[in-house]
Amino acid sequence: MLPKDVPIACTLGAGDYQARMRWIADLNQRSLQGHHRDDLTLRIDYEAGALADVEELVRQETACCAFLDFEIEERPSSVRLVVTAPEDARLAADTLFEDFIASGPSTRAQTCGCC
Repeated sequence: MLPKDVPIACTLGAGDYQARMRWIADLNQRSLQGHHRDDLTLRIDYEAGALADVEELVRQETACCAFLDFEIEERPSSVRLVVTAPEDARLAADTLFEDFIASGPSTRAQTCGCC
């Protein structure tokens, strides 16, 4: 359960959000191996060489979407990012998770799905 002071909201403005989505799409085009969603958990596999980028992704996303839980698992041939949304974000989970696996420019022009 989230502490009461962590809002279910992204703190990025529209311009910053679009830049972030371009950055994630670029990472995915270069390194995404696959993904699997199980309810409120999304598992994303990247090439092993993408560890530094995945760590940067987690650093950036933790700053703007503190309500999400991130875990990085290093594997022999890949890096797995596990993103877990809280129950309170269930209604926005589809949109939230789509942002992490996008491979092109986002069609949502203003903000991420958590807002």
